[in-house]
Amino acid sequence: MKFKVVPILVFSFFALAMYMLARYLPFGQFEFTGRAILMYFLSGLAVVITFWSLILFKINNTTVDPLNPNKTTHLVTNGIYGFSRNPMYLAMLLLLLALGLFLGNAFNTLLAAAFVMVMNKTQIVPEEAVLGEKFGQEYKLYFKAVRRWF
Repeated sequence: MKFKVVPILVFSFFALAMYMLARYLPFGQFEFTGRAILMYFLSGLAVVITFWSLILFKINNTTVDPLNPNKTTHLVTNGIYGFSRNPMYLAMLLLLLALGLFLGNAFNTLLAAAFVMVMNKTQIVPEEAVLGEKFGQEYKLYFKAVRRWF
């Protein structure tokens, strides 16, 4: 990959930006019944998706290093990877959405959308190129069958 970005740092940047926006933007605050339940649900779902993803990588004896997808030894397509090609990044998005609910500022949804755009451009598209070269037709079929995020 030519352009390497550490996904957890991107996630942290957007989480900090969400906090700053909620703290200093004088409008956009919201409240609704069930907000806390939804926040906990999204957080819990993110944790389940993360561990499920990591377990599948461990079972398949392949790398979880997002900076070196060329070290991948096996294309994981089962389990959660049958629903999302990037469940770990999906889990980060769910955590950002949960944070946005916790902070209670509607404009944080724009930052969550920006996170998706940044991850697509800086991480996911370059990963897809490497995996396409490495796994050829097997990856092309997987690419067509399973959506990028969900």
